[in-house]
Parts: sequence; C-alpha cells; structure tokens
Amino acid sequence: MRRSVLMLTLIVLLPLGVYPQVATRPPMGWNSWDSYGMTITEAEFKQNVGWFHAHLQPSGWQYVVIDEGWYLASPNKADQGYTLDANGRYIPAVNRFPSADRDRGFKPVADYVHSLGLKFGIHIIRGIPKEAVARNLPIAGSKYRAAEAADTSDTCRWNHDNYGVRDNAAGQAYYDSIARLYAGWGVDFVKVDCISQPYKLGEIRMVNRALKKTGRPIVLSLSPGPTPLAEASDVVQQAQMWRISDDFWDVWNRDETSSDFPQSVVHQFPLLAQWERYAGPGHWPDADMLPIGWLGPEPGYQQPRPSRLTADETRMVLTLWSIARSPLILGANLTRLDSATEAMLTNREVLAVDQNSTDNQARLHTATTWVWTARATSAKGDYVALFNVSDAPTDLQYTWQDLGIPSGRHMVRDLWLHTKLGRTDGIKLTLAPHASALYRVE
Repeated sequence: MRRSVLMLTLIVLLPLGVYPQVATRPPMGWNSWDSYGMTITEAEFKQNVGWFHAHLQPSGWQYVVIDEGWYLASPNKADQGYTLDANGRYIPAVNRFPSADRDRGFKPVADYVHSLGLKFGIHIIRGIPKEAVARNLPIAGSKYRAAEAADTSDTCRWNHDNYGVRDNAAGQAYYDSIARLYAGWGVDFVKVDCISQPYKLGEIRMVNRALKKTGRPIVLSLSPGPTPLAEASDVVQQAQMWRISDDFWDVWNRDETSSDFPQSVVHQFPLLAQWERYAGPGHWPDADMLPIGWLGPEPGYQQPRPSRLTADETRMVLTLWSIARSPLILGANLTRLDSATEAMLTNREVLAVDQNSTDNQARLHTATTWVWTARATSAKGDYVALFNVSDAPTDLQYTWQDLGIPSGRHMVRDLWLHTKLGRTDGIKLTLAPHASALYRVE
C-alpha cells in the first residue's frame, strides 16, 4: 500500500509535458547502410538482427536500424516506386517488407525486434514527399494540406525525393503526423538525414518537438555532418546524436586538398577533440558508423568488400570512438562477421570506456600522436588511450603527471589484452604504425 501511494505521489508531482531523458549513455547498435545501402529486405534485416541478438546484445548492444529507402519498391531502378499513405507519409514497401501494410507499417518488424529485448530504428530524409505535395494530400490530424507545409524552393542536395518543410503551423503538423505514425509503429530511434549540414534549425526543432509530443522515448540522430560547431549550444538541446563529420568510411587518410567525403580515420581526431566537451547524458557527438567487417552486398559507398581498415586500424577506431564517448553504430554485414572483429566488438572492458567514463579529453597531441584520457565511473582509476597516426613506429613516454594522474606507482591494465602490466610511475611504449593502446590506471 505504501509503495502504491508513493508511486501515485510521484506521478502527481511529475510536471505535465516532461519528456523522459533518452540516451543517457552513447547508443550502441547496428545500421544497414554500410552493407545494404537502400536495398535491405525484411528477411535480410531479420538475419542480421538474429545474429546481433545472439552475439552482440549480451555485451550491451541495443539498437537495430533500417537505413534509407525502406519506402522504395524498386530502389535500384529509375522508377523507384515510392509508397505513401493517404496522408502523404512514407510507408514500408511491402514487396521488400512483407509483414508491413498500410495499417500496421513497421509495427510487426518492431514487435519482432522488441521481442528480443532490442530497440528498433529507421532512417528518413528531412522534409515532405514531392508526390504528397503534387497531390496536395491532407496532413493527418490537422486542417492543413501538404502544399501548405512544403518549401518547394528547398531540396536536399543529394536526394531529391522531398521538399523541405516550412517553419509554420502546417510544417509542424506534418512532422507531428509522421512522429505519431512512427511512435505507433514502435520506433525507438529516428535518424534524420540531410538536416545538420547545413544546419536546418527550424526543421530540427520541429522534429524534436514532434517526437516529444508522442510521449515515446525516441532517440533523434542528425545526419550528415559536419554539424557546425557554432550550433553546439542548440544541437545539445535538440538531438541525442549529431554527426561531427561527413560520411566516415574505411579510409585511413585522405589528401588535405580533397573534399571532406569520405571522412578518414586520421581526420576524425581533431573533430572529436573539438566536440568532446559537448558530450554528456542525452547528447552525444557522433563520429559516424563503424565500416568494419564485411561491407556488402550493396554498400552505401563503392563495391562490396571486406573493410579496408587493417586490424590495427580497426582497433584504433574502436579505441578512439570509445575514449571520446561517440555512439557505436556498427555497419558490417553481421551474417559474415569474422571472429576477430566480433571479439573486438564484445570486449566489455573497452565498451565500458564508451559507456562509463567522464572527463574525456584529448590531453596531448603532435603531428603523429594523440593521447586521450578519461576517468572511469564503473571501475577504479583513469583511462589512457594512445594513438600513433604516423606510418612509422613511434616511442612514447609520459609521467602520470603529464596525463593528469597523481604521481606514484600505479597498476596498469591493458584493456585490449585483458592483462595487468604491473605498477609503474608512468607509461613507456613503442607503438607500431597506425596502432593504439588503451589502459586503465588504478
């Protein structure tokens, strides 16, 4: 009886309109884009989800996300075959997702994901479908129609399916309508593309507002980057994840004179260092998906292939993403994941750095090396990550004071090797080219 009264009191005292905090830790999951592009089917998705459930979920991985094009009946043809409902909202193409229909949408797929204790996500392009505007379809739950919401002068520079949405009552009504639809399907994660570079402030705020109105805790992920650093104070209020770079792929380095696409390993270091102070519960700078393992049969960039990142480079990426507390979203075809990569992804000591640390910072760096530190929150001590981004072996030596750790002899544990290295008064090691190390110092 006392417990019931207490719970009732808490409910009464909770202010109306309070939205539960989402993503108190960096989300960990899988996304279909890096391996399937716009082509994934329900059967392929479930094969990956089944593997994810058996192999990754026990280590804390949680989200599974269908990326771009789930509403296209023929994604590889000139006539892609858009599927919309009577209110101008995209719905799953039933030839690719046979359990979906106009009434239930992705709910059967989401129910399957939830039955495994996982969370379900989808990708959308910002805006309103051009077809909905051409037909001036009604906006569900409102007095408005599509033409009143659309900004026909605004389209995504690399995807022309939609018009932008006006920052007006009709525009908000449209975003409210799709948010209600997705919440009804059981969606837990929405990746909104073509919205953070350039920074579409009006649409970002409308999407955030719409998701909160549903009352369902839904992670909002903004893409692609680089999100302007000047918008940091706003984006931490609007989204749980936002991309800090253009698309990251299996590229070690790129010519400084080339474009920002694709983003490379070497170029993620300074961006993560700039964004680190904005990371915290409910708002995480996103270094992008992890293009490791097998990328195919229809990768979002170039031809099917095993990731071009070496084992050392893959470990460096996982170390950097973890010490910087980036979301960890895997892009591999899980049905072909090799055991060595699986072992990296299920190293719970490394994952704890991403999930349970604070005061993360790039403490020291040169043209060839980076040193990152953080404080452990689920274990004793401090974390130290060291990186050699050069093409030659590098000797590194630091006292504890150099790294912001009290002087003395401390026990050092190698988190990748799961071994204690003994008590020392600092760190001294040689790193191979493109190699890294991750320690806990007690």
